[in-house]
Amino acid sequence: MSQTYVVVAEARGGKLRQVTLEAVQAARAAKRDEDRVAAVLIGSAVEPLAAELAGYTDGPVHVVDHPDLELYNPEAYAAALDAALEPLAPAAVFFGHTAIGRDLAPVLAARLGAGQISDVVAIRRDGDGEASYDRPLYAGKAFETKRFIGDGVRVVTVRPNNFPSADPVNAPGPVVPIGYAAPSDLRTVVKDVVRKMSGKVDLTEAKIVVSGGRGVKSAEGFKPLEELAETLGAAVGASRGACDAGYCDYALQIGQTGKVVTPEIYIACGISGAIQHLAGMSQSRVIIAINKDPEAPIFKVADYGIVGDLFEVVPLLTAEFRKVLA
Repeated sequence: MSQTYVVVAEARGGKLRQVTLEAVQAARAAKRDEDRVAAVLIGSAVEPLAAELAGYTDGPVHVVDHPDLELYNPEAYAAALDAALEPLAPAAVFFGHTAIGRDLAPVLAARLGAGQISDVVAIRRDGDGEASYDRPLYAGKAFETKRFIGDGVRVVTVRPNNFPSADPVNAPGPVVPIGYAAPSDLRTVVKDVVRKMSGKVDLTEAKIVVSGGRGVKSAEGFKPLEELAETLGAAVGASRGACDAGYCDYALQIGQTGKVVTPEIYIACGISGAIQHLAGMSQSRVIIAINKDPEAPIFKVADYGIVGDLFEVVPLLTAEFRKVLA
């Protein structure tokens, strides 16, 4: 009997988030050939995006579109998710390992009495037909492989930038509107959300990240990094040391107590390479370190290292990239 694997989609700024299509690909990797992938999209004025999302699923897209759902509210979204999932009777539910996914996935798992595997970076089906899920631990120094036991619903969160985006399907699934009724015991009302971005590119989904540490010396010291990031279409990040020193906002922090990023290219400028910072970026595909201390620990994990003053090196890199990209 075929089963349904459901992806809980996210939208931001009138667009589907990249991690949504990556979660669709992760669901495809986990399911059997006869199973289908469906989706749930919750928000306000998101019905046009549901039609776009349907182009990537062979199952239906259940959309809960209501003005009260414009801003993320955990209680309201949990109620909307329950209503959208019930008719799908999912075997598994996939989220992006984002702020919303990390918040909503355990709520759903607790409500369903389901098992949950978080921060998944790879999925494969083994010889017995069961899926195995790989996730990093110990700041990326090791990986563990987990499997679900039993026949209950399975809840999975997928780390951004670790799965390719799903390709469109030949026969898109239907879009099914689902009604929303606010919970009678709603205790939280979200009036506004203040977003602090690291530029035009979302830090957790960026393909290139230019990050600064204490070596930038001041808030003004981030300007060369911002120019390089703008040239490359990259996001700007920071170490906790730079944030603690007041050089930048904590929204830019990458590390054990900040955001976890896995870009194609990570450029670390003036970052020593403390283990807490490595926990947030060590899985980057290519790591480039710029530091005037040749003994800095960051060079041990870097694929390419430049020993020099970042205030001399970064502007030179920016100028060269501008020539190449012109």
